[in-house]
Formats: sequence, C-alpha cells, structure tokens
Amino acid sequence: MNEDISICGTECSKCYCFEAGMCSGCNACSGKVFHCADGEECSIYHCCVTEHGLKNCGECGKVPCGVWLSCRDPKYTDEQFADSIRERMAVLKGLAGK
Repeated sequence: MNEDISICGTECSKCYCFEAGMCSGCNACSGKVFHCADGEECSIYHCCVTEHGLKNCGECGKVPCGVWLSCRDPKYTDEQFADSIRERMAVLKGLAGK
C-alpha cells in the first residue's frame, strides 16, 4: 500500500487536513484520524482493515458503500461529494494493479 494513499483512496498529501498538520494520514495513525473521538478509528478504516482485513477499500466489492456515504464531509456540496467518490474510486482502481 502506498503510504500517501489512505484506505479510502484519498491522496493524503492533497488533503487539507494533512497540509494543515491536523492529520498524518490514516495509514500512519492506524485510522485514528483527527476527526474521530480520541483513540477511535475512522469508520471506513475500521470496516476495511479491522473488520474485514483488507488493505484498502478497493479490495471490497461493495464500495462505495453506506459507510462511505455516512462519512461525508459536510463542507461538500452534492456535486463535490460525488466528484470526491469518483476520484477516490479511480485511485483505488489504480492500486489494484500494483
């Protein structure tokens, strides 16, 4: 797994949280990212890695799923959120061949 790519296909170096120093990326912190309660995993990370033992969501045939949809960043419009999902899916598909 590329350490710059999160479990859900987010390119960490392009994320505002990473750039602001709020997050080191979900791979580096085992899913315990800044927006989760102290010591808790991101629900996407928890589902993918902890529950199902996958390397990333691209290995799951149900993605994008309800867990993804429940983790929507409220600052996104519907169109921005749909674009984010498409972009992350493309990144995950690119990892499949590696």
